[in-house]
Amino acid sequence: MYQFMDEKYISQRISQLRMNKDVSAREMSLSLGRAHNYINNIEVGNSTPSFQEFFYICEYFNVSPSEFFDDESTNPSLLNNVIEQLKPLNDKALESILELAGQLRNKK
Repeated sequence: MYQFMDEKYISQRISQLRMNKDVSAREMSLSLGRAHNYINNIEVGNSTPSFQEFFYICEYFNVSPSEFFDDESTNPSLLNNVIEQLKPLNDKALESILELAGQLRNKK
């Protein structure tokens, strides 16, 4: 379920989450206040983020470090948004959504 922290996984996961967010490596680098090629260098394996930078990257994606390493969730930010939308629903609505989710999962 959770990947061990290795450089290859980190670079691949950053790339996956960045593409899910539909932003370029350049745009993400500049948003983090770094040089235009910062994220590209991480994704191609030329560098790794510092511990502090890793937390900034998680914040950028709106994910916790735990969610970052959860390889069963391809889009943890979207999943967090869905959960936030579900919180105010009553039990009957949640049961209906759970049933629908089960049906959708079985159609894979």
